[in-house]
Amino acid sequence: MLVLLDNGTPRTLARYLIAQHTVTEARARAWHELENGELLNAAEAAGFEVLITTDKNLSYQQNLTGRKIAIVVLGKGRWSLIRQCVSEVLAAVNAATPGSFVEVEIPYE
Repeated sequence: MLVLLDNGTPRTLARYLIAQHTVTEARARAWHELENGELLNAAEAAGFEVLITTDKNLSYQQNLTGRKIAIVVLGKGRWSLIRQCVSEVLAAVNAATPGSFVEVEIPYE
């Protein structure tokens, strides 16, 4: 799958995804200043299938009905916490379907 990492998503996560997916950061596309709706539109137009973000408010700020891109929200943004849940993140990305939305809970310990 073609996966886009949003600005708040630790780039180190890409190392764990690239064996199975093609991963790009929003910053690499000069999309780092786009607002959520614009980012979703640009990502879908470019053929991205999954957006990984740390923005828990995305589903409240945007109407996700009819979206083609799957969204995986990470419950925390710190790599030291996410690292412990990489298998859950990979499972969420692998299970993503067009328009799906899932939040991966990241515990503090």
